[in-house]
Amino acid sequence: MFGCMTRRIQDYIVERKRCKARLVTKDGRCNIEYGNVQYRSQLHFLADFWTTFVEIRWRFVLFMFCASFSLSWFIFGLLWYWIARSNGDLMWQHPTIHHTPCVVNVEGLTEAFLYSFETQTTIGYGGRALTPHCPSAVALLIIQYLLGTIINCFLCGVILCKISLPKKRAKSISFSDMAVISPKNGFLSLSIRVANLRKSLMIGSQIYGKLLRTTYTPEGETIIMDQVSIDFTVDAGKDNLFFVCPLTLYHIIDKSSPFFEMAVDTLHKQEFELVVFFDGTAESTTSACQVRTSFLPQEIMWGYNFLPIISRSKEGKYKVDFSNFSRVEPVATAHCAYCFHNIKGHHHHSIDGQDNEGFEVIEINDPPSTDM
Repeated sequence: MFGCMTRRIQDYIVERKRCKARLVTKDGRCNIEYGNVQYRSQLHFLADFWTTFVEIRWRFVLFMFCASFSLSWFIFGLLWYWIARSNGDLMWQHPTIHHTPCVVNVEGLTEAFLYSFETQTTIGYGGRALTPHCPSAVALLIIQYLLGTIINCFLCGVILCKISLPKKRAKSISFSDMAVISPKNGFLSLSIRVANLRKSLMIGSQIYGKLLRTTYTPEGETIIMDQVSIDFTVDAGKDNLFFVCPLTLYHIIDKSSPFFEMAVDTLHKQEFELVVFFDGTAESTTSACQVRTSFLPQEIMWGYNFLPIISRSKEGKYKVDFSNFSRVEPVATAHCAYCFHNIKGHHHHSIDGQDNEGFEVIEINDPPSTDM
């Protein structure tokens, strides 16, 4: 039992290190930090305040929503209290019977706050009302109404924009946990699966990839994040995908592919990250979204293929079995791309074997047996 717990802890530590080494997590978040950013550069976030407000977390948006309204009610309450005091309307100022107040029934700070609240929210209970004898009170009423409308429109716009962010639609696009390498239509291919969990289609869908790795130039320069384009295709082509059911994407491993030099015994020793992008437009909201995921060498299985996922019932309906979405089965696959294309000078694995032209057959006679 102790050994099992130790193994689980070690696997958890390895998985944590693997997650930290990712540039793009499995759910599409970018794992990158910015350091030594100058103070003036940070002011650009305030210049583009709308994007800043939309991208901040919900807890801060709700806090600003409550704080902005409460603060504006309190500040204008103080101003209404100041106008009432300047006009001698407060109770402790003992106004005469024939005194004309600026605001009826505003005789203290609490009444001033309540009148500010009723004015900005347009409730109007009828107990407190503005009189036309104070021009400053009329001007303050107009200013509070305009400012309250601006705050209301801005915060409601931020909340609606956050609710309708394409990131939420991207949550319903799912990639397979693993990628596989196996023969496909006469080519050695790297395959991944992607599924749309909603029945609404994604219009103008495009899928492509980037292989991130560290390279060294002949001049001695080290490129930490060298990006190599990876093209994916499906049976119907790579443009304008009909994304009505889960699709299997293929990358052909030919001489132009960065996977051409890799083999089954060297793949997991490589250091790279395959980032896959899915771009599309939601049919229901016409908003463009991008879904990202990544695969490390340990998440690419050589010599496996995905299990079938689409079937047809007796009633003629198509069914998708998501229990097989990430499940794989072993298939006969070449040891490497050189082996698959049977290039001279490289080892070739084959189920049927291969003739050796330099092999010579000779006969060996058994030595005569002697009876004891």
